[in-house]
Amino acid sequence: MKRFIYLGLLLSLMACKKDVPEETEKIKIDEGGLIAVPACIQDKIDFILTQEPYSPAAEVWSWYNDTSLYYYITSDCCDQFNYLYSENCDTICAPDGGFSGEGSGDCPEFTNTLEKTLVWSDDRE
Repeated sequence: MKRFIYLGLLLSLMACKKDVPEETEKIKIDEGGLIAVPACIQDKIDFILTQEPYSPAAEVWSWYNDTSLYYYITSDCCDQFNYLYSENCDTICAPDGGFSGEGSGDCPEFTNTLEKTLVWSDDRE
């Protein structure tokens, strides 16, 4: 009986693997099933949690293309830049936000499709 349970579990895990796009395999998943982020990005999340909840809620996204992994963090409310950070937590640019909503205007051209994955969303109200 145990063999059938183990076999069923193994087959279900293999079936789930097919649903994950190859691009997202670059994103590290920790033991709890959460997307692991660099310590400096976690520090930014921890800082956000010390503030009043953002409106709209703060979010952290991973942006992955064929060569690089980036982290996009939303800012609090209106007319503020939403920043994009490198995998090493260097500020790359602000893709959007600001008074014009057009960002900082100095973002790199992403020639390949970006795979965007929500890493964290502040669920406080």
